[in-house]
Amino acid sequence: MRGIFTSMVALLGVVGAASAAEAQTLKMMKSLDAPHYDGQRTTWSPTSDIVNMFQDTLVAMDWDGKTAIPYLAKSWTISPDGKTYTFKLRDDVSFCGGKKFTAADVIYSFKRLKDPDTKAPYAWRAGDIKELRAPDPYTVEYELNEPYSELLLQLTMYTNAIHNEESVKTLGKDYGIKGADGTGPWCFESWQPRTEIVLKRHDAYRWGPSMYQNKGPVKFEKLSIKIVPEDASRVAAMMGGQFDVTHQIPLAFIQQVKGAPNLAVQEAKPNFQLMYYGYKITRPMVADKRVREAMNIAINRGDIVKGIMLGNADPAYTVVDPAALDFADKTKGVIKEDVERAKKLLDEAGWKVGADGIREKDGVKLAPKVLFTQVAYFPRVSEAIQGYMRQIGIDWKIVGFDSTIAPAEMAKQDYELWTVTVPYLSAGDLMNIYFNSRNIPTPNRMNWKDADTDEWLRGGRAALTDADRAFNYARVQEKVMNEHLWMPVMNIQMYTTSLKKLKGVRPHMLYQNTFYKGLDYSF
Repeated sequence: MRGIFTSMVALLGVVGAASAAEAQTLKMMKSLDAPHYDGQRTTWSPTSDIVNMFQDTLVAMDWDGKTAIPYLAKSWTISPDGKTYTFKLRDDVSFCGGKKFTAADVIYSFKRLKDPDTKAPYAWRAGDIKELRAPDPYTVEYELNEPYSELLLQLTMYTNAIHNEESVKTLGKDYGIKGADGTGPWCFESWQPRTEIVLKRHDAYRWGPSMYQNKGPVKFEKLSIKIVPEDASRVAAMMGGQFDVTHQIPLAFIQQVKGAPNLAVQEAKPNFQLMYYGYKITRPMVADKRVREAMNIAINRGDIVKGIMLGNADPAYTVVDPAALDFADKTKGVIKEDVERAKKLLDEAGWKVGADGIREKDGVKLAPKVLFTQVAYFPRVSEAIQGYMRQIGIDWKIVGFDSTIAPAEMAKQDYELWTVTVPYLSAGDLMNIYFNSRNIPTPNRMNWKDADTDEWLRGGRAALTDADRAFNYARVQEKVMNEHLWMPVMNIQMYTTSLKKLKGVRPHMLYQNTFYKGLDYSF
């Protein structure tokens, strides 16, 4: 460990005592960078956490992970038919650039989100908007074509953050790259891809949500977020006190880090994060449900969690966590690990074992291409599953990519499987993200197009009662589980690690945003 720490110090150039200027900078570390920081144009969580620091939403997510509380909107009312939300906005908010925030900014932001030219993969999170109206500068009437049972929950998400039209138009294609204006407690200052994002304090900020004691401004002049992809380097840097906070200590090192006298480790609760492998079912190798089921039941999730994650995860036998809102109990038992049954399913599907032990059919080897991001546990888990697959005659061709280009590679469609860890809020949230046909080709990378699924998702979104919502989302879960569209592997635990001298630290679960706004942080 001493050698790792020494090399990390040299790597970062952190030598000698910090200057007075550095002392007023909060130093954060993360493993993944993003292609850009325009939250409307991506599903990528490495974008979302930064966006939530410099841009705000109409409502905020409380610590319980399920309650929407006032933010830019100080109050709201909902019409009896569930179609019209009337938001009363704060009148004391300004953007980092100095422009006053008004209803016009809300209307612009959601129109941009829904504009086909934006190509916003999460546009559905804002509901099916019929019309946006501003009766006065601080009122927005948000009318939907149909009720949306989780609208307030979804409005807490980074993709629904409020943008400054002037900033978007001035920066053009460089928006989210060279800059982006927002009303958040931090302001976008600079970004060096794969190296560092620097945010500065928004001095005028006084409108923090009620979940924080400090309503603003933040206690630090700047926030430096360094990109450190190497797991061992991040561990050494935190244990050596070179950074103040991170939420990306490798789970395998959590127990070791908990023992460090200078560090505090807190688990985010609640937290729903599923690591899964998805099947692109329009590709011939994985078009047969029997092949997908065979892969799903051929792995040992318990051993993966124990051996690779050192217990800092739970084996996932269902797509939705059993503790999540609207979990479908009938999906328990669909995946029953059984290597011999897996072999029989492949035999029935016509894939016969060749002389080299790999199955083939019509002269084609059963060798699906599997994409993963070269960070954290993804390489080791992919290698472990590759070993399980060989035991049943499948030759997984695993291919890793850097985080900044992985989304682009996934967009090319040239693979049979991919893996990510997806954070979500509820069963309905997860189902709507991935299994709606209108989200083809991303994030519905399975290319799953099913009329029943789409209808049940509509039923869940439009439900006016909890029972109707749960009933519809349960039907979706049952269908996608029985079709084996995903290989759920494990539900990931999430922690924030910080220096003990850093006060006010509390991890938030929203889309892996353990830091969220950072208003209560201080030394």
